[in-house]
Amino acid sequence: MTQIPGIKVGHASDFEALTGCTVILCEGGAVAGVDIGGAATGTQEFDTMSPLHVTGLVHGIVFSGGSAFGLEAASGVRNYLEQKGVGFAVGDLRVPIVPSAILFDLRIGRSDVRPTREMGVAAAKAATAGPVVEGSVGAGTGATVGKLFGMGQAMKGGVGTAGHEMGKVKVAALAVVNAFGDVRDPRTGKLVAGARHSPASSELADTELLMRGGREGGLTGGNTTLVVVATNAKLSKVGATRLAKMAQGGVLRALSPGHTMSDGDIVIALSLGEESVNLSALGVAAADVVGQAIVRGVTTAKGLGGLPGLG
Repeated sequence: MTQIPGIKVGHASDFEALTGCTVILCEGGAVAGVDIGGAATGTQEFDTMSPLHVTGLVHGIVFSGGSAFGLEAASGVRNYLEQKGVGFAVGDLRVPIVPSAILFDLRIGRSDVRPTREMGVAAAKAATAGPVVEGSVGAGTGATVGKLFGMGQAMKGGVGTAGHEMGKVKVAALAVVNAFGDVRDPRTGKLVAGARHSPASSELADTELLMRGGREGGLTGGNTTLVVVATNAKLSKVGATRLAKMAQGGVLRALSPGHTMSDGDIVIALSLGEESVNLSALGVAAADVVGQAIVRGVTTAKGLGGLPGLG
């Protein structure tokens, strides 16, 4: 993700309560678009990414645990950016545009501790243009996958990133993987992580196969995979929205199943740069890096809260 000039990423993690937030800063401004695939979303300021909205740029994205309570972390990021003079100009004032989205992690760790404004500030202060820390950190601290049989047979999810270059054009993805379903590697078709046959087993049960046979989930709440795709190609808001929609293909290839009634799956696309590109080709590449970022979100996640991880 930080291979895209103008992007910084920072995490704040509570390893006792098993929650946290991840901040993607674009202080110089980025054209943004969004596509919502899941049915159980929790969001804030998403209207600012609409082509019909007066604001042309966003200045940061916040992904947070804590369900709806975690939206508070974005207020800290706005305050941090305001103090730096970053934001949408309103006369001599600056109002930072910081869309945010949450995932549900209240069934692991402590359900009474959620990301706060202070945690948002800490993540923003920690943001750098260096390599992104992956795994059980930030918004992925309490992330889990494979909850068909309940939390006892789930596995740890987390934060993953991937990138691709098309000549001068770069596209990268950051995913926070907290899915109801399993994770499947789109390039091989192999199940990587998800619901296990029993709490003591490491064998994966294949959630999608069981659901096609009529199996209903024992735990319907507590999910959502959140994704940011960034590129140095020049896109309009309409173009960024189309890129986000095409990138959802990577979510559906990697999550098995994705976009369920208990997932709030979201893809946000950010454009920072002046490079020309064929939007359809960019969308193909974006879907691929999203799929790989989701796979890395589970392969780098360490076991926490009594659940096994692959990292």
